[in-house]
Amino acid sequence: METRLFFIGVAMGAYAFATRRWTKTGKLDSRTATALWHGLFYLLAGFGITLVAVLSIESRVRFVDAASGVLSAREILTGLLGGLLLGTWGFFRAWTQGGEEQARRFYLEEDLEWAETVFSAVLLAAVLMYFVVQAFKIPSGSMLNTLQIGDHLFVNKFIYGFRIPLTDKRVLELRPVGRGDIMVFRFPTDDPTEVHCGSVQYGKDFIKRVIGLPGETVALRDGKVLIDGKPLGDEPYVHLRHSVRYPAPSIQLTPERYQEFWQNRELDSKLGDTMKDHFGPVTVPEGSYFVMGDNRDASCDGRFWGPVQKKYVKGKAWILYWPPNRMGGIS
Repeated sequence: METRLFFIGVAMGAYAFATRRWTKTGKLDSRTATALWHGLFYLLAGFGITLVAVLSIESRVRFVDAASGVLSAREILTGLLGGLLLGTWGFFRAWTQGGEEQARRFYLEEDLEWAETVFSAVLLAAVLMYFVVQAFKIPSGSMLNTLQIGDHLFVNKFIYGFRIPLTDKRVLELRPVGRGDIMVFRFPTDDPTEVHCGSVQYGKDFIKRVIGLPGETVALRDGKVLIDGKPLGDEPYVHLRHSVRYPAPSIQLTPERYQEFWQNRELDSKLGDTMKDHFGPVTVPEGSYFVMGDNRDASCDGRFWGPVQKKYVKGKAWILYWPPNRMGGIS
C-alpha cells in the first residue's frame, strides 16, 4: 500500500505544481480549461479513492498484501472507472457553474488547496508506512495462542534496517533477525501462479516465528525441533491441536534432493502433510530464514514452502493494539 500511496501523492503534487504555474500564465482562465482541469482533479481523486478501497477490501477478504507487486489490470480498470465517473461529474459541475470568472477561480483555488493537502498527507503516510511502522491484522490461527485471529498489531519496519525505495537493500540495521522473532514478510515467491497449502499465496503477508537462522541445519523429529542436530529445547509459545503426531514420510529422498525441493518450494507437492512432525534436515541458505507458526499443527509455514529470503522481510511484530484487553508487546 505504501508504494501506491506514494505515487498517488506524487500525482497530486504534480497537479498542484501545474495548477500554480498555469494559473499564473492564464492557461486555465477559460471556461473549458477550468472545467477540464477540475474534471482531471476529480479523476485523480476518484482513481485514488477507488484503488485504496479495492485494495483494502481485498486485503481483508483474501488477506492479500496491498503493498506487494504492481497493480493488476483489474485494479487499474476499477480505479479508472471510479476516476472517470467522478471526473465526468467534476467536469460538468465546473462547466455548468463556470460562466463567471469568480466561479472559475473558486474551483481552481479549491482544487489546489486539496491537492497540496493530499500531497503532504499521503506522502507523509507513505514514508511512515514504508520506513517506520505499519498496521497489520492477523488473518488466520497459525500463530495461536500467541496471536488470535483478528488481532491488530503494529510492525516495526526499521529494526532490521531501512529499506532503500525500489530496491531490496537495507541500511542502518539496528539488529539482525534473531531466533524467536515474530516476523512479518511477503510470501517468498515472485510467481503469481504457485500453489501452496491449497491456494495461491503470492502477494500475501505472512506472520511467523523465526526458528532457523542462515547457515543452520534444521530438522523436526516427532514434532521436536533440532538445530544443528541438537534439540532446540523448551518452546513455551508452541500450541499443539492434536496429541497424536504424524508418522515419518514413506517417500525417501536423498539429502541433496530434499534440500533442492525445499529451497525451490516444491517439497509440499512431494511429501504433503507428512512434514509436519518429521522434517529435514535442511540447511538454511545465507540471507534466508526458516520460519514456523506457533500453532504447529495448523500452520502453513517454512516446512512446506521453503526459506524466507531477506528481501521479503517487512519487519518485526511489535505492539498489539487491539483488542484493548490484550494490548501490549509481542514476544
